[in-house]
Amino acid sequence: MVKQKKSLSIFLASIMLLFGLLLAGCSDEETGTDDGNNTEDNESTNDSTGETDSGTSTLATVTDRGTLILGGNNQLPGFGYVNEDGEYEGFDIDFGKAIAAAVLGDAEALEVRPLSADERFTALQTGEVDVLIRNTTWTTTRDTDLGTNFGPTTFYDGQGIMVRADSGIETVQDLAGATIGVETGTTTELNLADQFRKLGIEYTQQVFDDADSLVAAYEAGSVDAWTTDKSGLASRKTTLSDPSAHKILTETLSKEPLGPDVREGDDQWFDIVQWVTFATMEGEELGINSENVDDFLDSEDPVVRRLLGVEGGLGTMLGIPDDFAYQVIKQVGNYEEIFNRHLGPDTIFGLERGVNELWTNGGVLYSPPFR
Repeated sequence: MVKQKKSLSIFLASIMLLFGLLLAGCSDEETGTDDGNNTEDNESTNDSTGETDSGTSTLATVTDRGTLILGGNNQLPGFGYVNEDGEYEGFDIDFGKAIAAAVLGDAEALEVRPLSADERFTALQTGEVDVLIRNTTWTTTRDTDLGTNFGPTTFYDGQGIMVRADSGIETVQDLAGATIGVETGTTTELNLADQFRKLGIEYTQQVFDDADSLVAAYEAGSVDAWTTDKSGLASRKTTLSDPSAHKILTETLSKEPLGPDVREGDDQWFDIVQWVTFATMEGEELGINSENVDDFLDSEDPVVRRLLGVEGGLGTMLGIPDDFAYQVIKQVGNYEEIFNRHLGPDTIFGLERGVNELWTNGGVLYSPPFR
């Protein structure tokens, strides 16, 4: 009798164990975790490797294509515009050239895709462009909800307002009841509303699809004033029929840190864009420019040698040639050269470096160590 009970217990235990194994197998099949080969999971972005939905990193895409596609501006002299020879030129364009020089060894291996403020982020998100450098402000929303990552700030700016010189308007408070033009898809819309609400100023906002339409309306007198980053105001002021008939109010409405933006999830590409940008600043700090960079190749300074790729293998760590910073400085220049070429004292803008000076000169530009 005891043996029968024991046999029955073993039999029932075996049945329960088998039933449990069957349930576990069904559970794994339903959740797709049995062998890690769930198709939906494998097609998603791999944050650790920088692979996109197609399984190809941005670096591999750019290298295979042989050109870098830059999302840029074609309406902002000094930053991004088409010159008399039909070529793209400007401060932002040069940072695109710097990336092309670092990755492809050729600063001219660059295709500029002109984008409006309203379409720029969609173009970046969908992979139409490899990097966005288009006087774009770094904000919390853009850094999170839009699925993008901002590189180092290349130009610290602030929002301003332009009015006619004979308008009698001297301060923001004088704009009570005015019609002010803004470009859609920009931070200027919200900044304007925030500041005027805080000050209790009533005004009418008129929104335009692009900068050209906005400036044309302002010149025609359809709006009393228009607002954007102060650098943009200074840039477009030079294109007006009579620049002297207009002025930019001294007040600054906001902080506008401008810089390159890339898709979220490709850490390698983000690192490349970041360190290429820093290379222009480090080059200036070390006194290395496009004219003398070759003289520094024999330097015994380990900091210089690592920057220029003579030793250290920093490029290899990024997945690009070790001499990437040398190519950037040789072909495009250091930060000072880029700034002065497009915005500095010898240009029609005559902008002072101000806060965009190196930290060693009282500004905020600062490169982490190349080591």
